[in-house]
Formats: sequence, structure tokens, C-alpha cells
Amino acid sequence: MQDHLPANTDSRQPTRIILVGYMGAGKSTLGKALSKATEIPLYDLDTYIENRMRKTIGQIFEEKGEDYFRKIERNMLHEVAEFEHVIISCGGGTPCYSDNMDYLNRQGETIYLKAEPETLFRHLQMARIPRPMLKGMTPEEAQQFIARHLREREHYYLQAKHIHNVTLLDTFEKIAETVSIIREKLNI
Repeated sequence: MQDHLPANTDSRQPTRIILVGYMGAGKSTLGKALSKATEIPLYDLDTYIENRMRKTIGQIFEEKGEDYFRKIERNMLHEVAEFEHVIISCGGGTPCYSDNMDYLNRQGETIYLKAEPETLFRHLQMARIPRPMLKGMTPEEAQQFIARHLREREHYYLQAKHIHNVTLLDTFEKIAETVSIIREKLNI
């Protein structure tokens, strides 16, 4: 007699899909859509941290500073990345600190959602929640900051196993198309 696997189990399917990229690349948006399409649970690392710490990321930064936040982030990342059969949406800085990017590559299928600074800026303008890093900046200052900061971080993002170029995700159709492309890349 042959054992039967659950219907959605596929030996080719990665057990962990990890989305990395700059803020505004669409990690949370695509993570939610990919989770819905594949029925794989999504863990948004920033939300996970906020729920566990009972504070927003902005509050943690303001009260304890970035070094403290990065230690908490690394610990929480190690918790979430041990879960089986998950999609993880990382914060924009997560891959850039400690040994996080090497760790993520060992844990699962990493995907860098690569976007041009103009696309990132447009996505951040559409976001419902303002980003603390851009607080008090004019649109021109924010665009310059994004371009400069992305150049500093991209070295880490490019270490991902897969790179997907993201265009403006301003419609449900574009989001669905991107999810289809990612599913095809990962064969899920």
C-alpha cells in the first residue's frame, strides 16, 4: 500500500520562499498574493517583530536605536526561517546586516525583488503607512535618498538565488502576473 501525501505537497516545491529587496519593492504585497495563490503561509518579518515586541518598528528604532533593532531582527529572522513550508517577506535592511543573507540562502529560495529607484519611490508614495526613514523629506530628497541607499544595499540583495525585476505594481493584474512569474521560476 502506498502512502498518500497531502494534495498541495510537491517534492519540487521549496519549503521556504524568502523575499528580499529595498523598501517599496513589493515584498509584502507580492508575499500576500503569492501566499494566497499557493496556500503557503506568509510571515512578514516586520509584522512578526512588531507583534512579538508589541511596538512598531519606528518605535523600536526611536526608543532603542538601530543596533538594538538589528539584534532583535536577527533573532526573529532565525525563528521564522526555521518554520517549515513558509513564505518570508524580509524588511529592506534584513539581508544587509550580520550574516543574514548567507543564512537566508542556506534556509530557502531567496528572491531579490529588484526595482528601479523611480519604481520604489512610486510604490512608497502609494503606501498607506509612511516610512520612518523618509520622514520629513521632500519628494526630491526622498528620491535621492532611495537611489543612494539602494546602491549601498544592492550588493547584499544581489546575493539572492533568484532575481526578479519588478515594474510598477499598481494594478491587481500586474501583481498577479508577477506572482505567476515567480511561481514559474520556483516551479510551485
